[in-house]
Amino acid sequence: MPVIVVVGGQWGDEGKGRVVDLLAQKAQVVARYSAGNNAGHTVVNELGEFKLHLVPAGIFYPDKVCVIGNGLVIDPPVLLAEIEELQSRGVSVQGRLFLSDRAQVLMPWHPIIERMDEELRGKAAIETTGRGVGPAFVDKVGRAGVRVADLMDKESLLELLSFLVPYKNATLEKLYGAEPLSTERVHAEYADYGSRLAPFVTDTAALVQEAMGRGDTVLLEGAQGSLLDLDAGTYEYVTSSVPSSLAGGAGIGIGIGPTKIDSVLGVYKAYSTRVGAGPMPTELTDETGTLLREGGPRPEYGATTGRPRRCGWFDAVAARYTARLNGVTAIALTRLDVLDPLPTIKVCTEYQLEGERTDSLPASRGMLARATPIYEELAGWQQDTSATRRFKDLPENARAYVRRIEELLDAPVHLVSVGPERDQAISIKPIL
Repeated sequence: MPVIVVVGGQWGDEGKGRVVDLLAQKAQVVARYSAGNNAGHTVVNELGEFKLHLVPAGIFYPDKVCVIGNGLVIDPPVLLAEIEELQSRGVSVQGRLFLSDRAQVLMPWHPIIERMDEELRGKAAIETTGRGVGPAFVDKVGRAGVRVADLMDKESLLELLSFLVPYKNATLEKLYGAEPLSTERVHAEYADYGSRLAPFVTDTAALVQEAMGRGDTVLLEGAQGSLLDLDAGTYEYVTSSVPSSLAGGAGIGIGIGPTKIDSVLGVYKAYSTRVGAGPMPTELTDETGTLLREGGPRPEYGATTGRPRRCGWFDAVAARYTARLNGVTAIALTRLDVLDPLPTIKVCTEYQLEGERTDSLPASRGMLARATPIYEELAGWQQDTSATRRFKDLPENARAYVRRIEELLDAPVHLVSVGPERDQAISIKPIL
């Protein structure tokens, strides 16, 4: 009965969806536990390329149960569109995809508030996705949210909206100068979403608990990355998602106790990337940075926003910090093949900060922005690794790079990906 958390160890975009898709072959349940459609997972398989924003990456195996847990915020039209696209491309979801009745619902005022709040921030804007997920989580914490269960009861929903819509209109009109929303229109629209989502809605915590009782293997799929966590990340350029985007939030976001989690797989890219604003000590703005962004088989652009990712050398200070926070028991190292052309590769092992060396990640945004990376230089391999399927067949310097990552993070690398396809993976030690 293994329960495994798959968590991103950097600023997101580490390739978690690709790893979950690979591991799902040997699991029975794949459950997403956090965030909303402000996060995206790209999966490439025999049906083509898919960009998933809410549906778990295990959906492509017809014998897997996929769960959208209570820790998410759901934008109903986005979820329905995602389901329709999957079905139109030959992926069955009926009787396999389940949505928690306790998940929060993204409402029409949330994206308006997020976009206008970003405008008010001016130069201090967070550079959010604009989807409204942050304000939806704010309402969750502020006890002014709508849950999936509310959409199932038209009378109860109308009663709730009769308070919420005027309450939110006051903010829209008085603070942002925006047009008010109609209670009747919002009610009609979201009651319709409720009826269309009803076949998927259930008590997903009970579903997962029952699966565990049968001895099923459960993969808990994280979204975003550890350095975007509201508490542990590079605040304030972080996600608003609660529960935590760390492995510790997985049990809460699905509805199981922490003692039920057996292991934590940390997914790390072989270099660093980040979308949006915020400090990133190892960022490269030169030709090497461009090569990292454009040189792989799938260029570095956000799956959700399409924005170009900022790229840089592997930051072992930040990565070691998240490995410890998550209690990482094994590592999946992705996109090693992107480093193939480089004659030398650098890894940040410490920061120079205010005249001193440190191997700790500063909590202060300003201090992290002033940190200068101290690099260790390793020899590149300048050989194509995309067709390699055994670790011993990798170039010697590529193996040395992987082993150095293990040493710096104090956790074993069990999986190395050398391309986006399912078979472009090197299993060093079985994860399942």
